Amino acid sequence: MELPGESVRALVEALAVAAPGWLPTVIDVGDWAKRYGARFNSWRLPTSQIKRKQLADVYGTDALTLLRAVYGPEAPGWLPELPAVEVLRTVLVQNYHICTDARGREVITRRETDTDGLPPGKLRINSPYDTDTRWAAKGKDLAWNGYKVHLSETCHTDDTDTTHTPEDAQAGQQRDTPAKPAPDELPNLITNVTTTDATVPDVAMTDPIHQMLDRRHLLPGEHYLDSGYPSADLITSSQADYGITLVTPLQGDKSPQAKAGAGFDHTSFTIDFDREQVICPQGHTSSSWSPSTQRGVDTITIKFPTATCRPCPVRDQCTTSTRQRRQLTIRPHAVQQALTTARDQQSSTSWQTKYALHAGVEGTIGQAVAVCDIRHARYRGLRKVHLQHVFSAVALNLIRLNAWWNAHPMDRTRTSHLSRLELALTA
Repeated sequence: MELPGESVRALVEALAVAAPGWLPTVIDVGDWAKRYGARFNSWRLPTSQIKRKQLADVYGTDALTLLRAVYGPEAPGWLPELPAVEVLRTVLVQNYHICTDARGREVITRRETDTDGLPPGKLRINSPYDTDTRWAAKGKDLAWNGYKVHLSETCHTDDTDTTHTPEDAQAGQQRDTPAKPAPDELPNLITNVTTTDATVPDVAMTDPIHQMLDRRHLLPGEHYLDSGYPSADLITSSQADYGITLVTPLQGDKSPQAKAGAGFDHTSFTIDFDREQVICPQGHTSSSWSPSTQRGVDTITIKFPTATCRPCPVRDQCTTSTRQRRQLTIRPHAVQQALTTARDQQSSTSWQTKYALHAGVEGTIGQAVAVCDIRHARYRGLRKVHLQHVFSAVALNLIRLNAWWNAHPMDRTRTSHLSRLELALTA
């Protein structure tokens, strides 16, 4: 509700400066100053839903009145070029609709999500002052209006070359590092910074990050990612296109049987890609094999005959379908094989021990928040915010290099009182 009002206020403020002689000819300056003289975050909105609706309708009417005046024949021809004009026009289109009532009168009312629909979040303006910000949510408790930063850093193991661990800036806990760095232990340095609006999913950034690393000849042999970045397709394409092995947990089987931990999930079936058929746990063969595309992803839909499934004694453990037959959806051969292999590997203790290396990037996020306040966008616009993130990464790299060059530990900035007491007793 504050957005339309503040958008009207932003344009009125711009017109009061750009066209002070024209503005009083189209609005009652004194009346509008009561509504738009102060920013909307400086006063409390009415608690009554009826009064809120009335106020929202007033904002919509004022916005329409102002825009019609700006585009009218009596207005200076350059007024529509003001950025605040286009912002208000977009906000009006996205949040209101104009119709006529039973008497033929024009009525402007606020759009309701359930009845009128709203634009998708990735397109909807949320601030008249920064049109690049977007609302996003993560889990049940975290929501923000702004951007998302993805950081990649080098990391080292005893048996692998340098790797990279990307993470977005919605997590952060300080990691433990050695008390004193070994002379031959290289510091972990940030090698790539990517900034997007908050609605872009992590998985959409994996391949662009690889492309940016490739241009700078910084591709890793292994890429450690959190669970938001991978997909079965990315596992195969990263290996084929860049020679990168993704070390990352994949989401498990989402079938009802797998979620319940009972009955026959996908792993209970024998898939023969050459013959294009599947054999169920009871030894019955599928009746159809249909390649298709679901939400832009190549899949294969497999169905078993109803005549076979209906009398099956274990049907309740196999399907909940009202048609009384089992249906499987799998990926093409190479992708399905990579998916199955990755899921099998991530359940092993050795893989989990190896993946623990990824926790290091959580420390990087924690350091970026504590030292550079990276969750606070200091500028407006995606390009400027990205520049802020790059400067923050450079600062962190300089801090780490300084600590490495001078053999200073990175995990301790002060000695606790208890540690001081321990040192005193030891002495």
